[in-house]
Amino acid sequence: MSKIVVVGANHAGTSSVNTILDNYADENEVVVFDQNSNISFLGCGMALWIGKQISGPDGLFYADKELLESKGAKVYMNSPVTAIDYDAKTVTALVDDKEHLESYDKLILATGSTPILPPIEGAAIKEGSLEFEATLENLQFVKLFQNAQQVIDKLQDKAQHLDKIAVVGAGYIGVELAEAFKRLGKEVTLIDVVETCLAGYYDSDLSDMMCKNLEDNGIELAFGETVKAIEGDGKVERIVTDKATRDVDMVVLAVGFRPNTQLGSGRLETFRNGAFLVNKKQETSLPDVYAIGDCATVYDNAIDGINYIALASNALRSGMVAGHNAAGYEMESLGVQGSNGISIFGLNMVSTGLTEEKAKHFGYKPATVEITDEQKPVFIEHGNYDVTLKIVYDKDSRLVLGAQMASRGDISMGIHLFSLAIQEEVTIDRLALLDLFFLPHFNQPLSYIAKAALAAEATE
Repeated sequence: MSKIVVVGANHAGTSSVNTILDNYADENEVVVFDQNSNISFLGCGMALWIGKQISGPDGLFYADKELLESKGAKVYMNSPVTAIDYDAKTVTALVDDKEHLESYDKLILATGSTPILPPIEGAAIKEGSLEFEATLENLQFVKLFQNAQQVIDKLQDKAQHLDKIAVVGAGYIGVELAEAFKRLGKEVTLIDVVETCLAGYYDSDLSDMMCKNLEDNGIELAFGETVKAIEGDGKVERIVTDKATRDVDMVVLAVGFRPNTQLGSGRLETFRNGAFLVNKKQETSLPDVYAIGDCATVYDNAIDGINYIALASNALRSGMVAGHNAAGYEMESLGVQGSNGISIFGLNMVSTGLTEEKAKHFGYKPATVEITDEQKPVFIEHGNYDVTLKIVYDKDSRLVLGAQMASRGDISMGIHLFSLAIQEEVTIDRLALLDLFFLPHFNQPLSYIAKAALAAEATE
């Protein structure tokens, strides 16, 4: 029997454990170490919980220690791994505050990511804190269940008077938190060093739609500002940027995450951002060692190469692939397109693949086509919404490289078509002739997808 040790039990780790035990339990012993007190927290639901759009956090967990152990795993919680001897094939962890040595035949690293702490005067994480607790009261990081719970507890404490909140970072998490705090009646300022929100996911013409949406709902946008300091006598009182000083009661830092790869330092090959380099089987540069989730690279079909895209969906799939391979069944990833989405104050936006700017960066000659059209025929008087669609494709090969969509209606399923188109190397011309069904309840005889593709064809 082979022993597989999994370090980390969030999305990717839990996925790998379930894959092994659901398919190969008789041939494999599984041992899991996690430094947290809980596993499988869906951080993407954190803002919904904070903003009271859901009743509580219970539904944000889909696994626990008991579930994994019922399948046959040995799970050590609150047990950080302190060292790995890749030659002796052993893992050292602190279990009940005592050193615990565990041997392995196969090792799966699911160590995740950690919040980025920018060089801001007054911002620091308490030494040794595993829960990203700041040294200044009411300076918050948002990563774990405990972080969200702490924010909620403070907001419910009327003695705190937390009325003015600054969110630093206008990516997905920052924008979602800004909405959540505004739904609670707070004065919210969203700060980012770039001039827009959701940079990297959408080109400016679509991200501008979200900016207007945020402003229309009362959120102050402080874009193009660099945070220099967070000030206060023991607790947050002010936030200082290169352009303004604002009195605030709480600051939430949501400027992104970096891969947590300290346990492989000096032994495992890494990507330019420090993530573990893996192949399509999730294998690292060392035999019998796999890396999955936010600590590892992905194969990005849109650029036909290695990339780093930290998404829960990617983590789950990478865990499945590693689980099969570690158990002895060969499987390769199909790659990813970085498909993602967001819904803020009723505006839904989804994207996949490359934006126009990213396509230029990766050496393509991008062309684009963008249309805004009603989703359904004009005689559908209720539940009919405008849809904005932008398709990015390569001028030379005419391959679809990416797509971005925005609507007040639910257009989320449409982005799956473009994700598959990128994966399967579909051209814009073939997309124009794709068999898309018609029913007035759902779309037009000639859908906005077909119209956009045809418009691109006509311009050549």
